[in-house]
Amino acid sequence: MKQSLQLKIGQQLTMTPQLQQAIRLLQLSTLDLQQEIQEALDTNPMLEVNEEEHAAAQEQAPNGEAPANGADTGTDGSRESEATATAEDAEASTDSDWSEEIPADLPVDTSWDEVYQGAPSGSGQPADSDDSDFETRRAASESLHDHLHWQLNLTPMSDIDRLIATAIIDAVDANGMLTLSPEEIHTGLQLEELELDEVVAVLHRIQQFDPIGVASRDLSECLFIQLRQLPEATPLLNAAKAIVRDHLGLLGSRDYKQLMRRTKLKEPELRDAVQLIQSLNPRPGDLINIGEVEYVVPDVFVSKREDRWTVQLNPDIAPRIRINPDYASLVKRADTSSDNTFLRDNLQEARWFLKSLQSRNETLLKVASCIVEKQRGFLDFGAEAMKPLVLHDVAEDVGMHESTISRVTTQKYMHTPQGIFELKYFFSSHVSTDSGGECSSTAIRAIIKKLVAAENPKKPLSDSKITTLLAEQGIKVARRTIAKYRESLGIPASNERKRLV
Repeated sequence: MKQSLQLKIGQQLTMTPQLQQAIRLLQLSTLDLQQEIQEALDTNPMLEVNEEEHAAAQEQAPNGEAPANGADTGTDGSRESEATATAEDAEASTDSDWSEEIPADLPVDTSWDEVYQGAPSGSGQPADSDDSDFETRRAASESLHDHLHWQLNLTPMSDIDRLIATAIIDAVDANGMLTLSPEEIHTGLQLEELELDEVVAVLHRIQQFDPIGVASRDLSECLFIQLRQLPEATPLLNAAKAIVRDHLGLLGSRDYKQLMRRTKLKEPELRDAVQLIQSLNPRPGDLINIGEVEYVVPDVFVSKREDRWTVQLNPDIAPRIRINPDYASLVKRADTSSDNTFLRDNLQEARWFLKSLQSRNETLLKVASCIVEKQRGFLDFGAEAMKPLVLHDVAEDVGMHESTISRVTTQKYMHTPQGIFELKYFFSSHVSTDSGGECSSTAIRAIIKKLVAAENPKKPLSDSKITTLLAEQGIKVARRTIAKYRESLGIPASNERKRLV
């Protein structure tokens, strides 16, 4: 083989560290972004919180506002966000000096926080603000097992019974139901001269613990235990007990005719008995295992001003940071010492970080403005007016790649007059109409939900009937598609929605 030299011209995309950082910040959620900013503040001495701008942002509307109506919603500079200062502006800004002095004599009971103001947190929310969330301050929630063991410690029992009770509690799942039979618990204890009746007796004592119905072997027993706790004077209590104990399967299938025949109840009496059963809790463990409350913080606010939809970034999702001008002035160009190299590298990283934050905000604002422009019908009239939209449509309008649009719309939320929605909510496929147009799948789901809400409870709409009703409106949807949309909305089938009025 003969060796030769060849010259080729080609293009190649290189992922620089700055580009990698910009992409990573772009796909972060609000909470992750706050943690990233706080980490940057902790590790880079060149970065600091601009307290003056951050305090002003709490009182005034953000500057990153863009109209989203008509021709004014182009991809020009009117959409760009000014929520994050650029590196050049950050270096030119001045730092406010700490003017308060610590008194020489302090009272004995004075705490350090009363005389010294620390740096603000990553969320920009004062620790003692009236708006602070109580959920973030409370202790860890108690589990169902902890709650049952606490009651067990207060209950007088013999050592053998306490051992059995501990085994029973350990076999209770998060819903409060018993996962092992008394026979299996009896076998697992491996205690000589232990009778099965003793295990059942301790089980009955555990079932009286709070919440009522815990450690039940099945749904019928769970509901029956709760009914036994009600006063004897409760109307139709005995009928409800009979249904739960002997005819729960018929109630689950909503075979009311067979129920009336078996229980010899009239329709009004059966309706009241069913309502009494429906007031019970089939999963008693949920009363204890509430879990931590998670709140959605919107990244973008959409409001209507003078008949025009406007889009603005949430100024509270991250603190306003800048480059410390005092530290930046210490960097010397010709100095190659280790200290100067450290300062110069951190200054460069701080500039990249600020530029990446600005790029993230500008991209988010552009994409949100484009979505609002295309979904003005949804903002005015609700989900039934949602238009079909895919990532490619937004990517063409803002001049970006579809993968970038996907990153921007993931775990980013928009606050609208219709509610708070993830940006991906506004993207949906289309279904053809008789007139040759297109209807969004989100709009079809909203129509299905509306039809089911207005149906006759005695004769619920079947999937075929819903298909016919949509066809009358000019929307061509197959029955299996209706079933898929209905299941995605959490709406049960027609035979499960049937109930007595």
